[in-house]
Amino acid sequence: MVNIDFFKLALKAAKIADDKKSIDTVLLDVRDLTAIANYFVVTTAESTPQINAISGDIERIFKAEDAIIPVRREGISSSTWRVIDYGGLVVHVMSPQVRETYNLESLWREAKIINLNDKEKSKDVVEKKHVKSKTSAAKKSKKVIKKTAKKTIKKVKTKPVKKVVKKGKKAGSKKVSVKKSKKKILKNKK
Repeated sequence: MVNIDFFKLALKAAKIADDKKSIDTVLLDVRDLTAIANYFVVTTAESTPQINAISGDIERIFKAEDAIIPVRREGISSSTWRVIDYGGLVVHVMSPQVRETYNLESLWREAKIINLNDKEKSKDVVEKKHVKSKTSAAKKSKKVIKKTAKKTIKKVKTKPVKKVVKKGKKAGSKKVSVKKSKKKILKNKK
């Protein structure tokens, strides 16, 4: 299996969008926030033909140069929003109205915004952040597990135990009382 550098793909997608005169292209690092993808590229196109051109070029160039095809596409028949999902990279090409309405940057406000003007510096920052976040995430998950275990143990210790007394046995679908079952046993012995 080929190891795909989704950061390089994200930068390439942003460059393709900018070459097609897109507006306000943003690269979001969402690795620490979701398992959906590593990066989101969000860009604005002012018309349906521009949306088609940007998304079409991204797909064509990725297929030709990187031999990568999308996992899925959404909005092919939409004139306002196109989504191209490459697994670790999700590209959103939106009209200005749709981008303002859904405001993905606000939805993913905890994501690291990567400066597209200084790509090498951004890559170093993202890689360092990712290494730090792995260790801090591991520490946080250990703390959560310990707290959950302590709460569970307290609940088990303090929970009152109720004894359940059965008054009879089930014989098929009928419930037989203890007296009747004793009488049957005594009859069978005679």
